[in-house]
Amino acid sequence: MSTYDKRLTPARPDFAAEYLRGIVDAPRYVEGEERIVFDGSADLRRAPVPDAPLDTEALHGEIFTVYDQDEEGWSWGQLKRDGYVGFMPSKALTADIAAPTHRVNVLRSFLFGGPSIKLPPMATLSMGSRLTIIGTKDQFAITHRGHYGIADHLQPIEIHANDFVAIAEKFIGIPYFWGGKTSLGLDCSGLVQVSLDAAGIEAPRDTDMQEKSVGTLLPIDTELKRGDLIFWKGHVGIMRDARELLHASGHQMLVVSEPLAEAAQRIEAKGAGPITSIRRIHLS
Repeated sequence: MSTYDKRLTPARPDFAAEYLRGIVDAPRYVEGEERIVFDGSADLRRAPVPDAPLDTEALHGEIFTVYDQDEEGWSWGQLKRDGYVGFMPSKALTADIAAPTHRVNVLRSFLFGGPSIKLPPMATLSMGSRLTIIGTKDQFAITHRGHYGIADHLQPIEIHANDFVAIAEKFIGIPYFWGGKTSLGLDCSGLVQVSLDAAGIEAPRDTDMQEKSVGTLLPIDTELKRGDLIFWKGHVGIMRDARELLHASGHQMLVVSEPLAEAAQRIEAKGAGPITSIRRIHLS
């Protein structure tokens, strides 16, 4: 077990996921059942208690494979999109799964129970949330469950943004929130993951994972371009151009744009050290 990343490996002392048979030793193996996040977002926590550390958030429409449920209302399992493992409130999930046809392409939108903006919203949807749309009525897109979203806030799932940096720029001014990846708050790696997702680029959840796998590794003295990712130990930011860095900053507690030179000096002075790597995302 110690050789596996526990963040991405659905295995515990009492059992492991069936697909890990022959890879991870366990007393038994569980097949798991897929569920989909119905709430606007759902917390994925390190332990089955509300005040446990928040590792990440799942957006509306994300698939979560449940391997265990307890009587306290928690499900333990693994997110399909990025493989993260943890505990999620069971009430946030439903077995009513359908292939998504659209994604939310604005910072924040609402899902209504009927075709009227005067109704109380059923859920608040953030950038990247997935929906299955079966029709339209006036300004609304109708989901397979008979709920109503704002049609102009959605785009077909197969259409991707040409410039993920432009997506990240929409989040400027949004609060920093550890483990978050919604329009109400997100952290540095969450900003990168959500922005790349809008461009059709898969990215893992955490900074160290992104530093090993996203884009192309470049020399530290590379002349920077828009879309380059700048990594420190435990932090990542996105270059808007050769000099300006966009990142979810724990210093300002906001998503901010500032000169890279100033940010790098401050980050190093605070103990995170110098820039560790640069990775290039090739913009179309």
